[in-house]
Amino acid sequence: MTLLSTSAQAVRPPRPRRRRPRGRYGLTGWGFAGPFVAVFALVFLAPIGYAAYLSLFRDRMIGGRSFVGMDNYQQALTDPQFWEGLERVGLFLAVQVPIMLGIALLVALAIDSGRLYGRSFFRVAVFLPYAVPAVVASLMWGFIYGTQFGLVGNINDTFGLSLPDPLSPSLVLASIGNIVTWEFVGYNMLIFYSALRVVPRSLYEAAAIDGAGEWRIISAVKLPAIRGALVIATIFSVIGSFQLFNEPSILQKLAPNTITNDFTPNLYTYSLSFAGQQHNYAATVAIVMGVITAIIAYAVQLRGMRKG
Repeated sequence: MTLLSTSAQAVRPPRPRRRRPRGRYGLTGWGFAGPFVAVFALVFLAPIGYAAYLSLFRDRMIGGRSFVGMDNYQQALTDPQFWEGLERVGLFLAVQVPIMLGIALLVALAIDSGRLYGRSFFRVAVFLPYAVPAVVASLMWGFIYGTQFGLVGNINDTFGLSLPDPLSPSLVLASIGNIVTWEFVGYNMLIFYSALRVVPRSLYEAAAIDGAGEWRIISAVKLPAIRGALVIATIFSVIGSFQLFNEPSILQKLAPNTITNDFTPNLYTYSLSFAGQQHNYAATVAIVMGVITAIIAYAVQLRGMRKG
């Protein structure tokens, strides 16, 4: 009997597992994610949807608002003012971003090396300009750049010099780049430094034992280890360059003949909406600019994450 019962138990099919009801757990997950989804939809998706809706219409002096389909987009893609501003910020991106990230990386490597005396002070000092609001920084640098009342003008008067005007048409873009670099070097330095701090020190010791010098350790160990941080900082900088608005908007009061209303795409969109009352076309330009920014940022991400 014992053998037969044992054999019967051996061939008895296993009992199916009782599935837990998923409804209660799904509701629990939505209870945690729901507030974020609601806020995200309200402050991000809804404005984009409304802007897309506005871009399909046009306000006419006779007849009011009418549906025009893709006509606004066709106008934006052939608008020379928009493309001149886009070309200007593209040049700004190509020159300013590598300089800013290069300085931030050098400072982060110097602080992480442990050979810099007072590195805590330098870390705070370099990061401090990021705490200054962009409007305040632009006003401060604008007064420094002034040739009639600012530092440049005082130097010219005191020493009898004739320094070039930083807000002249040939130098204004470089002057804006200097302001942005001063503002965001500390921010990017902190990203790089934080990434360097989590790199295992055993990698540095192993490289030193193999005879690698300091520059070899930087190129073969540190930079590959913080590649993700470099990509993130580059993407943030690309997006920030295409969003250039505060600095030229503030400096426009000091150099109205140099910084026009279409100096950057964002400044052009602002002037269309609030000065020209062309809300529909302004929404179209903003959407086109957002799509271009997203495409370029995604391309940078793909290129940065590619191995080899």
